[in-house]
Amino acid sequence: MPTALSADLYELTMAAGYYAAGMNDLATFELYVRELPPHRSFLVAAGLDEALEHLERLRFTDEEIAYLRQTPNLSGVPGPFFDDCLRGFRFTGDVWAIDEGTPVFPYEPLLRVRAPIIEAQLVETALLAMVTFETSVASKAARVVGAAASRPVIEFGSRRAHGVGAALHAARAAYIGGCEGTSNVEAGFRYGIPVSGTMAHSWVMAFGDELEAFSRYTSLYGERAVLLLDTYDVVEAARRVVSSGLRPSAIRLDSGDIVELSRQVRAILDEGGLGDTGIFVSGDLDEYRIADLLERGAMVNGFGVGTALATSNDAPALGGIYKLVEIRRGGSIVPTMKLSPGKLSYPGCKQAWRVYEKGTAAYDVLSVCDESGPPGGVALLKTAMSRGRRAEPPLPLADLRARCRRLVGELPASLRCIDGASTYRVAISDRLSAVTRKVAGEGPAGG
Repeated sequence: MPTALSADLYELTMAAGYYAAGMNDLATFELYVRELPPHRSFLVAAGLDEALEHLERLRFTDEEIAYLRQTPNLSGVPGPFFDDCLRGFRFTGDVWAIDEGTPVFPYEPLLRVRAPIIEAQLVETALLAMVTFETSVASKAARVVGAAASRPVIEFGSRRAHGVGAALHAARAAYIGGCEGTSNVEAGFRYGIPVSGTMAHSWVMAFGDELEAFSRYTSLYGERAVLLLDTYDVVEAARRVVSSGLRPSAIRLDSGDIVELSRQVRAILDEGGLGDTGIFVSGDLDEYRIADLLERGAMVNGFGVGTALATSNDAPALGGIYKLVEIRRGGSIVPTMKLSPGKLSYPGCKQAWRVYEKGTAAYDVLSVCDESGPPGGVALLKTAMSRGRRAEPPLPLADLRARCRRLVGELPASLRCIDGASTYRVAISDRLSAVTRKVAGEGPAGG
């Protein structure tokens, strides 16, 4: 569970600096990405629920404050910063966000945070970590599920995740992205995600005879049993299952030539009257290997995907950005922007709009937040938190998953292809372009 210290030190040093300067004006930050990872044509927004929960629970304990007092970098900070500012600290701001499960593109704010600047600054690292990680995994899951061509995908990656906390949130994000379930039991308990599991090779090896291992397992779990066949000889194991009269719901293949083995096993099962027994495949799978297996004719009914999902292994870090876009100065709201080469940002608070043509997403428009959108445009950012409290209860994960499936399905087919990234147009409104030129022309004083 993240705490108030789930932050980088510079957020504390800046907060203390703002406090010492008597500065706690209302400020707006936006969280977004400047570019997509390689081979991605879109991202799937996720992590909002964890972010809002963190903001609602944010407190500094006495022990945490005592630690900060003795931190060398904060040694010159006046005592009232610890006694008054941190001891009574609460997040009191407003948050707008794109719904979890929604496809998003560069420069579109996944979150917009408006709060006194000390509050808005202190939550930067936690929000980035939560939102970008789950967005990475949900985006990967959408690709994997698409490659599986309507066959179920189960998230199997907890043991390869970067810690048990990451495993939990990866399971949540993968489910939003379209997976049917997870092997992570805590995720099932906390989030209501369907849990799934088979057996390990150790179960088979623990018995003196492979068939005994299968029989013992099936006697306990009946037709729900899924038997792992590749501990010794896959084809022989399939024959023994059929001849013994066992009727598992599925068998699992975890190694070897999956295409050839799946064909042989399917034939053996069908000839033995086990046409309803499925073939489930696991073992270092990702969207590319799944697509290749199916293209080459593998007889597979479902997939278990681990490392590739839980770590988003081909794009493990999403370059999320949390930028100040406006601040109140002298009674006026002043738009701000970064002018560094290659890191240009758009000033002021923004809204993203999605325009559809014949039921398919045609293009998006990034605008100033208070301007009207394009004709027929759907506003993507919605109120998620007001005065430090959620605007509405979180939706069930099954609803988020259904939303993701629907909205990804509304994207152009070229964006859903896993081979090579296709570009989707995000237009900049005339008014936002004008504001950007104005602020850029004013130089550092205006930015």
